[in-house]
Amino acid sequence: MGQHQFEIAYVFEYLYRLLPSLKVTLLIVGSSIGIGTLVGLLVALPQLYRIPILRRLSQLYVSFFRGTPILIQLFLFYYGIPEVLKLVQLDVTRTPALVFVILTYSLHSGAYIAELIRGAVAAVDRGQVEAAYAVGMNGYQAFSRIVLPQAMSISVPVFGNIVIGNLKDTSLAFTLGIMDITGKAQTMGTLSQRFIEIYISLAALYFIISFALQKLFDRIEMRLLRHEPLAAGLTKDPSPTLSFLRKRTVLKWRSKEAQ
Repeated sequence: MGQHQFEIAYVFEYLYRLLPSLKVTLLIVGSSIGIGTLVGLLVALPQLYRIPILRRLSQLYVSFFRGTPILIQLFLFYYGIPEVLKLVQLDVTRTPALVFVILTYSLHSGAYIAELIRGAVAAVDRGQVEAAYAVGMNGYQAFSRIVLPQAMSISVPVFGNIVIGNLKDTSLAFTLGIMDITGKAQTMGTLSQRFIEIYISLAALYFIISFALQKLFDRIEMRLLRHEPLAAGLTKDPSPTLSFLRKRTVLKWRSKEAQ
């Protein structure tokens, strides 16, 4: 580092050369979020329905994956699972490292998504569910028509943060030899010794993807809130739990109307 004078042209060159490796990063993010959502739902259910033993196990699961660094989790799964499976005469030493990476990120994301689901459902006023039962709805109808739409509108911003956080965390996958954009950048930087240019290109690529995801989830959030009276500035938010999200939605709507 420091052997070459900085040249902006290399930033654009390396940005282009990093693009083929982007599919590996997006594969890790997409797979881990998809599997993590299913895992998170299964983990959240015992807490929502207060199932005694399973509730404790789900809390332990969430605490472990939220309380330990993702890098340590990667090493534990990559080096630990093959050793544990050897005890039952299963050899997975030839399994690609990408499988362990996706498994680790899926379980890591699942812990955060489980808390997201639990918090979003709990934020919906219980009185609305009781009112749904009073007008003749069954449990499924009350959940699908009352709880689910409100829980989704509450959870979208946080879910977006989880996805973007997962994208940035994939930068550690190269420690297991995965050639994602960070691994490719590390290799090119070592060969060319132009670390400044290559890491500027890498940072720009992460920023562009994160910005696009943020805008996507903002649009989804606005779409989910389009029928709510508060989104039109007609009523005040009666729930302190939702005040921050609702205020931001109103400000966005009013800014759009002013234009």
